[in-house]
Amino acid sequence: MSRLTERSLEIPSGVDVRISEQDVRVKGPLGELAMPRIDGVDTDRAGDVVSIRTVGTSTHARAMTGTFQALLRNMIKGVSQKWEKRLELRGVGYRAQVQGKKLVLQLGYSHPVEFLPPEGIEVATPSPTEIVVTGIDRQLVGQVAADIRSKRPPEPYKGKGVRYVGEYVKRKESKK
Repeated sequence: MSRLTERSLEIPSGVDVRISEQDVRVKGPLGELAMPRIDGVDTDRAGDVVSIRTVGTSTHARAMTGTFQALLRNMIKGVSQKWEKRLELRGVGYRAQVQGKKLVLQLGYSHPVEFLPPEGIEVATPSPTEIVVTGIDRQLVGQVAADIRSKRPPEPYKGKGVRYVGEYVKRKESKK
């Protein structure tokens, strides 16, 4: 059984963690995030260290202790350094550009695909075939990247589509 939750989380300088009865708030130089408290998980702060412990012996509480610690660790990192997901476009004529706050994608359809990212997420295109999604909330960054990828997922025959940088797409042989 993993003992990751027996370790405590250190709070870097410039980051403030506030623990109340209802939620845990993390504030840093890049923004503020909040997460509701979970039953069966006890959170204490002593100086620059946050400790997370399981209260009771229920299976749900033990499972949620590790989840809660991972979410809190991601929040602490997110408010001090932004999370980032990179996507690449593969295919003839596939390109992306940012117009204002909108991301405009040419993905081989007869029309351009427009994508408006949610509040707190920034989308950039360093090159016409590369998209960078950044933000302080790790879950939201991953969800936005998945939404962009779903506009034209990579297909196995020619390998065309939107994929994560470094993603392997198993290729299939065409019918003969």
